[in-house]
Amino acid sequence: MLPRVLEPEVMDSAEEARDYDAMDHAQVNRVFVADFLAFFAPRAGDVLLDVGTGTAQIPIELCRQNAVAQVAAVDLAEHMLRVARANVERAGFAERIRLERVDAKGLRAEDGRFAAVFSNSIVHHIPEPTRALAEMVRVTAPGGSLFVRDLLRPDTDAEVKRLVQTYAGDANAHQRKMFDDSLRAALTLAEIRAMVQTLGFDPGTLRQTTDRHWTWAAIKAR
Repeated sequence: MLPRVLEPEVMDSAEEARDYDAMDHAQVNRVFVADFLAFFAPRAGDVLLDVGTGTAQIPIELCRQNAVAQVAAVDLAEHMLRVARANVERAGFAERIRLERVDAKGLRAEDGRFAAVFSNSIVHHIPEPTRALAEMVRVTAPGGSLFVRDLLRPDTDAEVKRLVQTYAGDANAHQRKMFDDSLRAALTLAEIRAMVQTLGFDPGTLRQTTDRHWTWAAIKAR
């Protein structure tokens, strides 16, 4: 079993933001949004929270796939948010996506504020992810939905290399290194299930969903 090797919690350089945004996430993002919408159907007036929005590709895709979604999207990296603002404006969703610089470990929202909270690929950036997951739970409304997806740490170096070659083989050297680092910083299924259980949720609500992802889909108790 590979040990977890932490990467910087905040990807906050212009190069990282540019290279991350330039990577081809389109298919992965479409699948994420389709899976989220299959789990939670936004109603008019619902406000949703995207934790760790990066360059806002997922809330943009969500607004494309759903006509009523209103999203508060937060990230701690200012360079990511600069690219995100341009992306949101270009996509024509400035009235439906609100961007804010916020730490996932201390969300600036009252308890139960959001009808649903979703997050993609932020957990592996955080040294102690339980804090961020607990905040997501706190700000979700009773009866609301939590939908979190992230990378799964491979068992071996060979598997890391296979995944990088398969999914980032055409990327530049910096982009491949970012993906390699992220895989090594990710959690195992057992680790993330233990965290979910400490928050009072059935660990069975978290499962492996691709060869490189886990997904937690849960309803907060009323």
